[in-house]
Amino acid sequence: MTAAGIADVAGMVLLVLGSTLTLVAAIAVLRFRDLFSRMHAATKPQVLGLTLMMAGLALTVRNPVVGWTLVLVVAFQLITAPISAHMVGRAGYRTGKVDSAALVVDELTQDLEASENLSDEEVERRIAVLDRDLARSGDGRAGDGRAGDGRSGDGRSGDGRAGDGRVDGATGPGRG
Repeated sequence: MTAAGIADVAGMVLLVLGSTLTLVAAIAVLRFRDLFSRMHAATKPQVLGLTLMMAGLALTVRNPVVGWTLVLVVAFQLITAPISAHMVGRAGYRTGKVDSAALVVDELTQDLEASENLSDEEVERRIAVLDRDLARSGDGRAGDGRAGDGRSGDGRSGDGRAGDGRVDGATGPGRG
C-alpha cells in the first residue's frame, strides 16, 4: 500500500470518528436535562469531533493551503467554544435556568450578592484604585476613557492633540 493510500484510509477513519463524536454530542444535547450537562455536551465532544474531522479532511485532500485553512478552523473553534460555553452558563444562571441546589460549588451567587451589596461610593472608590494602579503600571494610560471623567484614556488631556497641534509635521499660518 502506498503512502497516499495509507493517508486516505487514516483520513477516512478520522472522518468517521469525528462524525461519530459530533453525532453523540448532538444526541446528548437533546437527551440531557439540565443546562450545564447540555452545555458540556455541546462543547467538549463537538470540538474533538470537529478536530478529528478536520484532520481527516487534511489527510484526504493533502493540499497545504487547505490544511492551513483547516488549522485555522480548529484554532477558531478551540478559542470560541469555551468562551461561548461560559457565556451561555452565566446567562442561564442569571435567568434562573440552573437549579442551584444541584450545584456542588456555587461561587457565582456569592459574587452576585456581594456586588449588589456594594454602595455607589464603594464602587467609585474601587474604580479609582484600579485607575491609580493602571497609571502606576507604566503603560502610559492615565484614565480609562469613560465619558465624563475628563480623561482621554491615552494620558493626554484637553483637546487630545499632542505637542503644538500640527498633524504629521504640517505647518500652519505663522509657523515656519
